[in-house]
Parts: sequence; structure tokens; C-alpha cells
Amino acid sequence: MVRLTASDFVTYFRPSKCENRIYLRHIGKKESEPSPYDQVLLNLGQKHETRHLSSFTDFVDIREGSLQEREDKTKKAIEHNSPAIYHPILTSIHKFGAKDYQIIGEPDFLVKQDDKYIIRDSKISRRITENDHPEILRQVEIYGWLYEQNFKKPPASLQVHSGTGEIVIVPYGGGGKALALLEHISNLKTAKTEIYTPAGWSKCGGCPFNYYCWLRAEKNRDVALVPDVDQNLVLALKNNGINSIGDLLQNYDEETLAEFKRPWGERMQKVGKKSVSIMRMARAISDGKEILIQSPQIPSYPNYVMFDLEGLPPQLDELEKIYLWGTQVFGNHPGDYMPATAGFGVEGDREGWMQFLINASAIFNEYGDIPFVHWHHYERVKIDLYLERYGDQNEIAQRVKSNLLDLLPITQYSVALPLPSYSLKVVEKHIKFKRTLEDVAGNWAMAMYIEAIETEDVGKRDELMNQILTYNKEDLEATWAVLEWLKSKISD
Repeated sequence: MVRLTASDFVTYFRPSKCENRIYLRHIGKKESEPSPYDQVLLNLGQKHETRHLSSFTDFVDIREGSLQEREDKTKKAIEHNSPAIYHPILTSIHKFGAKDYQIIGEPDFLVKQDDKYIIRDSKISRRITENDHPEILRQVEIYGWLYEQNFKKPPASLQVHSGTGEIVIVPYGGGGKALALLEHISNLKTAKTEIYTPAGWSKCGGCPFNYYCWLRAEKNRDVALVPDVDQNLVLALKNNGINSIGDLLQNYDEETLAEFKRPWGERMQKVGKKSVSIMRMARAISDGKEILIQSPQIPSYPNYVMFDLEGLPPQLDELEKIYLWGTQVFGNHPGDYMPATAGFGVEGDREGWMQFLINASAIFNEYGDIPFVHWHHYERVKIDLYLERYGDQNEIAQRVKSNLLDLLPITQYSVALPLPSYSLKVVEKHIKFKRTLEDVAGNWAMAMYIEAIETEDVGKRDELMNQILTYNKEDLEATWAVLEWLKSKISD
């Protein structure tokens, strides 16, 4: 009998929604090892759950034993009116179509309330909403349904102990949404062949099957590799017999693709003007050559500041925190690497911001108004966040904002690259930039920083921070390398 579990909802939605991941995991396809970042999330989640467990003075622990033994222990604990039950097991047999499935749920807590139990899961996520975390809502809903199947009454409440420490109430509604999705998941698990899901550079980045799906997409020259081709367009083209980049180039041009319609929300929409960039990118990838669109629009200065931030998203810290503000001047009169790191104390976040303002002020004093070159909009957004949080000092942050130069759109408007993404890490490899820390990314730096926070070994902390500084410094060097490469394409 095929098993369906509450964890299947996580497989379906995380790190991004994917139907094929359900199938691949079910058939036992080899998965890549968890990244340092994945491991950090697991550790933080366990610590969050353990802290909540310590708030119960009397509980029954059901973590040990076989599935059947744990289910029996759960029922016995409920019969004995235990005040709290830790990691209970709830199961039920349910029919989807003509097949029976065993549905299994393992909530973190059952908490006694009157003659029923509250079902509560502990999550480090801070926004427990349909848009942010549908998998969490479906999980607790199926726990509620399983409880009702076993004890013939609905649970007292469905709750999530969120990353903020708040207890979030989740509407039960009989578990209909969770069951409907489980039925879909049951069909995916029992499919006779893999389910085609368009690949995507960001979408597939953190998936344990990335190595498998991405290599296959590259081998097939899948049309999904073209950056401006969205997922709905990929599927619509596939329904029209367009599977590869070669198919696209052979059957469409800019005008005919502009008229092509694909789903867009609840309606159909033409590709429109985007067809020009799509066809250009398709040709670049097909030929393996750059296509110069226009002379790069880079303002001419003798020196430029490379500017890159390393930050923690809100689920990893009490604040949405920038723990490293990296700057370095390159050009005719280069300067030293100037990192501003958040301290490890209560005022550490403010200290990092203030040190960045001091560093920026020193740069302006020596070089005057000078471009602060960054990649994408992250730096601008975070400056606004910190302006609101801690204010400005002598209007230095406003001056930085006035001098920001985002290199990503300049690159996109200037050169069609034979690449599946305009991520800095992808572009820098294309121009042959070499790092000493290879095959690491921002998630790796976050993992190292969390480890630095957690350790009490000062020597280990310094070692970790030095690795992060090296990573950030090489981000700045890579940005400068891309800037120089772009400047070499400026026509006289």
C-alpha cells in the first residue's frame, strides 16, 4: 500500500513547487547531500522545537519505536488523558479513486484541552500564511483530519508555534484542502513515468534533484533554459510541440512569438514585446556566443566602489539582518577592502550599520561622489530598511543611495549571454573569473555566520568570519571583473 505523509506537502512546495520531485523521491532517486544552509535550517528548527518542548512540565515522548508501536503509544497516551504528547503518530486508510492509501501524520505536539487535544506544530517560519507557506497549513490540516478519523471528533484547535514565538491559529475546515492535494500527490507518486516540470535556475537551485533535472534539461536543450521564458510559456510551447531551443528557433520569429498566447493568471496573454529578448537569448544559447545589443551604458569615472551585502532572512534571526556590508574601491586609485560586520552582542546590528556609514563617509571624503556598484536591487532595498531602522548619520546613506549603480540591468540591456541566468555567479564564470572559494554561494555564507553565532569558541568564530570576509571580498572582485568586461565592450 502506498503511503502518503504530511511531509509530502513539504516535498511538493519546497524549495519551490515541483510535481516531479514527488515522483523522484517516491521511486528512490538519489538525492544530493543537504547543503550547509539546509543543515543550519534543520538545526535551528530542532532548537526552536526543543525550546517549546521545555515549556511543558509533563509530557509523553513518542519518538521511539516502530510506526505501529508509536501509533499504539499515541492512542494509549490519549486514553490516559496525558497533558501533552510529543511526536505522536496518527494514521488512517483512505481511498483515492480505486486505491487504498495509508495516510500518516506526525505532529510535533498534542496538547490537552478539555476533552480534546490541540494539534500544534513548531516551525521557524515567521509568516504562516497561504502565500508564504501553504505546506505548513496543509500539514496541520491533515493532522486535524487524522485526529478526527481516529477519535471521531475534531481537534480542539490547529496551531503553529511560529518562528516569532507566536501561536498562530490555523482554520481546520474538515481537512478538505489537504485531502484534495494529497489525492493529487497520490497520482504523482503512482505515475508510470516522470512528470515534466520546467527547469528554472532559481526555482531548481536548492532542490536535491537539481543535478539530475538540470543536466537533463541542458542535454535536451530544453526551451526552459532561456531566461525570459516563464514556466507557463514553457508548458504552452510544449503543448504546441516546441520542446527545445532548436524547435523554438525553427518554428518562430519575433513577430510570430509575440502573437503566441499562454496562461497568465486566469486569462490568456500574448508574449508581446518580450519575444524580442526571448528569441535573442535563444539564439545566443543555441550558438554558444554572446550577442551585443548595445554599448554598455556605464558612466565614466576613474574609480568605482564595489558594494555587496551578506544578510540573514527573517526566519534565521529576530531581525532581517545584514551581517556584513562590504565595500572596496577599484580603478585608477584602488583602496583596501572595507568590511563592516555586525557585532555579536545586543547592539551588533546597529554597530554594523554605523561602521558601514563610517566606511562610506571615508570613501566620499577621499574620492568625492563615486558610483557604488552592486548587482541587482538587494543593496538598495536593504539601505532603505536600515535607514528606517536606525536613521542616517550626516546623510551618508542617502548619498550612497544617490550614487548606486546596478550592474545587472546594464548587463542585461547590453549583452545577450549564452547562459541560463544573469546571476553574478553565472556571469563571472562566463568571463573566466576565478575564486579561491569555489562552488559556494550566499547560502553557504549564511550557514557559516549562523555557526559563528552559535559557537562559544572565539578562535573558531574568527576562523568562520575570516572565511565569510574572503567570500564577500571575492564577490566585490567578481563585480569589478564584470564591470571591466562590460567597459571593454563600450564603443568609441
